[in-house]
Amino acid sequence: MLVKLFSAALQGIDATVVTIEVNSSRGIKFFLVGLPDSAVKESHERIISALQVNGYKFPTCQIVVNMAPADIRKEGASYDLPLAIGILAATGGVAAEKLGKYMILGELSLDGTLLPVRGALPIAIAARAKGFEGFILPLQNAREAAVVNNLKVYGASNIVEVIEFFNGKDTLTPTEVNTREEFSNHQENFPFDFADVKGQENVKRALEVAAAGGHNILMVGAPGSGKSMMAKRLPGILPPFTLSESLETTKIHSVAGKLGKDSSLIATRPFRSPHHTISQIAMVGGGANPQPGEISLAHNGVLFLDELPEFSRSVLEVLRQPLEDRCITISRAKYTLEYPASFTLVASMNPCPCGYFNHPTRACVCNIGQVHRYLNRISGPLLDRIDIQIEIVPVPFEKLAEQAPGESSRTIRERVVKARQVQARRFAQVPGVHCNAQMGPALLREYAQPDAAGMALLRNAMSRLNLSARAYDRILKVARTIADLEDAPHVQSHHLAEAISYRNLDRENWAG
Repeated sequence: MLVKLFSAALQGIDATVVTIEVNSSRGIKFFLVGLPDSAVKESHERIISALQVNGYKFPTCQIVVNMAPADIRKEGASYDLPLAIGILAATGGVAAEKLGKYMILGELSLDGTLLPVRGALPIAIAARAKGFEGFILPLQNAREAAVVNNLKVYGASNIVEVIEFFNGKDTLTPTEVNTREEFSNHQENFPFDFADVKGQENVKRALEVAAAGGHNILMVGAPGSGKSMMAKRLPGILPPFTLSESLETTKIHSVAGKLGKDSSLIATRPFRSPHHTISQIAMVGGGANPQPGEISLAHNGVLFLDELPEFSRSVLEVLRQPLEDRCITISRAKYTLEYPASFTLVASMNPCPCGYFNHPTRACVCNIGQVHRYLNRISGPLLDRIDIQIEIVPVPFEKLAEQAPGESSRTIRERVVKARQVQARRFAQVPGVHCNAQMGPALLREYAQPDAAGMALLRNAMSRLNLSARAYDRILKVARTIADLEDAPHVQSHHLAEAISYRNLDRENWAG
């Protein structure tokens, strides 16, 4: 008897429907074809054990299983459940009438318990797009998939429930999630608040400007000056997720297997902080079994690189293209994938190897050559993509001892949201541009052209402070954002003055 049922394979952050054909005939052999990897081939032993433990007998006839399309590699143990159901259906153990209406996915343990799988959300989206009535998967993944409306999502805890469901018993009930309510209830969950930060008003202002315009930022300061503390608070002042951004971010984390048990939507912007020993593949994605990298896991959120010069030069250089294109294309011999990577880069570093260059009270033990070599670990092309570079000085005791809390993240966020709304109206007719950081030369000429006084100030600053030529566009972008925070229609000289103050590392005499 020949039966057909359906599962799915992940390609990047999207899913492709896999048709599983099972044919039973006279004989004693078991054949599995359709480009399965080792984990799929090992499903035979898991299926035998799961069926025997639950009182079902594995068929003694010849079984041929084909997984189409045959040119897509099938990876992982998530095909255990559909293969088991298909084998039973081909030999009469499961009614086959309803099999074609459902997408089926799940890994089996030896006792028949269903274990969670990766990519439930993109697979559910694909199932709805292809017109399937429902989706059967492990119970732990049910809430994640149930955010997709117009699709019945059934979470099962073991294989017996699935067998009895297809045989007409009401062993499974649809999981229902109110997507918009779930989304809105978790949008304000921020563990860190700028109210906890004492002093550092100029740095908090720089972070506000970075959040308002989508600008990348580099903080340079001595150990203990608060760089990491303030970076962790940046997601709390970024504009709230839209539902489409939340779905896209959740898809990436689902494919990477980073969603927790019984999770549904990611409602707050992600914050990723990889260690400086990270490899290129872990940063950008790929590998033998392709996975999204840290830059994709930070999509629509913040990628924080602490101690920036300690990262491998090759790892830092692979960030250059994603910072410009906001996506990463992974090309290998066997596959080509594209992952989204639109993130805000926040980096921090010490000013020198000992950490105390330009410190107000502690002496630096490094010579000028050591300081220059340390700073030169960051290439010019990468530094060129960082709009704001600000120096941080330690907080004096008087500020640390203050009992009054600082300005809250909620208050700062309100100003950021208003500035982003101004930019949304400005770029409504410009595809691919959503914030000031994404402006090209033509848009700069149209929206960020300073007046005569501002141009004179900029010319004077470029000359007297030895600012590099690459700083020109960056200053105009940041100045436009500062003007938006004030709801000013034009870039004025005081906007430019503040933007110029955020280009510390462009000053040729900064390190002596």
